Amino acid sequence: MALSTREQSEIDTARASGRPPVLFVHGLWLMAGSWAAWRREFEERGYATVAADWPGDVGTVPEARANPGSFARHSITEIVDHHVEVLRALGSKPAVVGHSFGGLITQILAGRGLASVSVPIDPAPFQGVLPLPFSALKVASTVIANPLNRHRAVALTPEQFRYGFANMVSEKESQELWEAYSVPGTGMPLFSAATANFNPATPAKVDSKNPSRGPMLFVSGEHDHTVPHAVAYAAYKLQRRNESAVTEFVEFKDRGHSLTIDSGWHEVADAVLAFLEQHYPAHQPTA
Repeated sequence: MALSTREQSEIDTARASGRPPVLFVHGLWLMAGSWAAWRREFEERGYATVAADWPGDVGTVPEARANPGSFARHSITEIVDHHVEVLRALGSKPAVVGHSFGGLITQILAGRGLASVSVPIDPAPFQGVLPLPFSALKVASTVIANPLNRHRAVALTPEQFRYGFANMVSEKESQELWEAYSVPGTGMPLFSAATANFNPATPAKVDSKNPSRGPMLFVSGEHDHTVPHAVAYAAYKLQRRNESAVTEFVEFKDRGHSLTIDSGWHEVADAVLAFLEQHYPAHQPTA
């Protein structure tokens, strides 16, 4: 997948700014626009930001819902390869911040030595992560219960979105978030993650021991149904075996999977910024 006009423009702006770049990686059922508020905050704090697409991403949320087929048949490998292209175009090792499946992609990129610092937020599991809580299975079954969905794009109903993402906000806010952000998601990554521990060739595989991995902060929502604490913490325990890099874990109380897009996003962004400013400081913007 070639870089979109928007991606190329953001990359050009980041390179010209001279500021440390931050690459944002969205997850399944969302698009790059879900990072808009974060990007404004990070740019105000002296960083240059780029929000990458996934293959198949199209325009706005209404356009995406009208064209669900564009999201189908895109694998983890294809998604990762596109993000590598974005990094190559940036020409430097940025900080990488990813949510959900974007958190898995973030760890894959960091494991290849492509990130200066990385932050997986409620990250999808990789090979070696063993816990499978009921709520995570319930969310995944939206797709994997039907084998034909492997090659389809599957959208969440407002009720499914509330359970999987927005269980810790009001019904009103959940509906607003669904309308603003929820789009169909490719089925292939969920099937890959579900079988990762039985498939030696799985693309859901992370090199957690690469000495060039860089500092990593895990962020978890206490009541996340999609990536419960047990899943996120199991990934953290595997990553902290890396003896060459800092690995930290923070959990936000009374938060769910929507913690990057709901009304409490700022608290999470501030924690991520504090970690970046410690390990990947920005140039302070001039007036």
